[in-house]
Amino acid sequence: MLLQMRQITKTYGSLTANSNVDFSLRQGEIHALVGENGAGKTTLMRILYGMEQPTAGHILLNGEEVAFTNPTDAIRHRIGMVHQHFMLFPTFTIAENIVIGNEPKSGLKFDRKKAVKQVEALCEQYRLPIDPNKKVADIPLGMQQRVEILKVLYQGADIIILDEPTGVLTPLEAKELLVIMRNLANQGKSFIIITHKLHEVMEIADRVTVLRDGKVTGELDAGATNVEELSKLMVGRELLPTTKSDVKLGETVLQVKDVSIMGDKGKPVLDQVSFQVKAGEIVGIAGISGNGQSELIQAISGLQLIDRGEIRLLGDNLKGRSVREIRDIGLSHVPEDRYQWGAAKEGTVLENGTMGHHRTLSRKGFLQGTELRQMVGGFIQQFQIKAGSQDAKVKYLSGGNLQKLIVAREIAQKQPFLIAAEPTRGVDIGAMELIHEELLRKRNEQGAILLVSSELTEILKLSDRILVMYEGRIAGEISAENATEEQISLWMAGGVSHA
Repeated sequence: MLLQMRQITKTYGSLTANSNVDFSLRQGEIHALVGENGAGKTTLMRILYGMEQPTAGHILLNGEEVAFTNPTDAIRHRIGMVHQHFMLFPTFTIAENIVIGNEPKSGLKFDRKKAVKQVEALCEQYRLPIDPNKKVADIPLGMQQRVEILKVLYQGADIIILDEPTGVLTPLEAKELLVIMRNLANQGKSFIIITHKLHEVMEIADRVTVLRDGKVTGELDAGATNVEELSKLMVGRELLPTTKSDVKLGETVLQVKDVSIMGDKGKPVLDQVSFQVKAGEIVGIAGISGNGQSELIQAISGLQLIDRGEIRLLGDNLKGRSVREIRDIGLSHVPEDRYQWGAAKEGTVLENGTMGHHRTLSRKGFLQGTELRQMVGGFIQQFQIKAGSQDAKVKYLSGGNLQKLIVAREIAQKQPFLIAAEPTRGVDIGAMELIHEELLRKRNEQGAILLVSSELTEILKLSDRILVMYEGRIAGEISAENATEEQISLWMAGGVSHA
């Protein structure tokens, strides 16, 4: 056995993140580590990578016990980690990013030409073609993922940990990554992948270890299990299938007509975008990140001015309206970036949960503390948000638990129109099921929803109509019943419609 983690326990005060966890890895194996938010997956891998030290337990590498006090120790033992949020320097070239920390020198100076040659040789060795002279800022996310993998290979890693490796990739990029992983595994590299995407687990993994509440609930060969069994081991119950009932469409709630926004370089980031959302429907917007979705969301919600066109919400022209005025007209908003737009990190769970509700739950200028606490307590119970207390700062919540708080807060606004941007980003399968149910309940109650998601399965599952954005334009539109993953992926990549 290449790697063994035996009886790993990690406690933080009264909280037990890992409890007597056993985990192993064979050479050339792809081993998936799955579980809900807070199950202990990331903590376990942070221990393996030297970012945390276990309270108890042992790590054996090739049969010999090892202890890592920092990531440098782990790298020295040929263990590398690709984090969920890429740790690259955008203004540096690909070669510079790959060799950073181990730069080839000519005398005392960095030898750039030698770095390029080393990276070219690395690419050839592992059959990962890439232009080492390009800047990271100029390459798509799928290629940035490749750079991260090349970086750990350059460091000599034989064991590669991938944290949510396809979280920001398009379906085509995700498939390419799975092929890369299998090719590298066939060359003797070993992978541990932390992921929520069970269909990808079934496609790529050799073995699966499931954690729930810090304990192992199952270790299975991928070929001898299925998505349903893994889901049950993760959440401790059977997941119910999401059903989308027929709903009679009502009035037009949102009307976007010929909207354009010019970018900094004179090229439009939104180019004559037109569509509408009616009461009782979910309109999904798919597309690779950076194709105008963010600007569209910001234009509708009042965060960005438009140069041409018109946006109307419930018949009211939104031109010149403030964010507060637009929300008062009838908008609620789950933002795509929970930290930048959705929360005050230094604020408490209570304060973040009451944002937007504070004006309706006040009397003569005074907040009704008891009512607010009851409301936020309801969010915590319904969405199973793991928080020490309502007075804990949200910066100490996991990303998935903060996401659940924001979704609960915004759906509870009960506004006619909801923008749901990446509503399940970083949440576990149980929370995803609940969020999907709540979005469909709002739709069934004649709410109008604009769903913007990089998760194509989510778009296909929830939407009544699907729009695809490419380079600031609507590249295609199709009803959910006629939509296929292949057609949408083609539009996302700029391909021509034949639908």
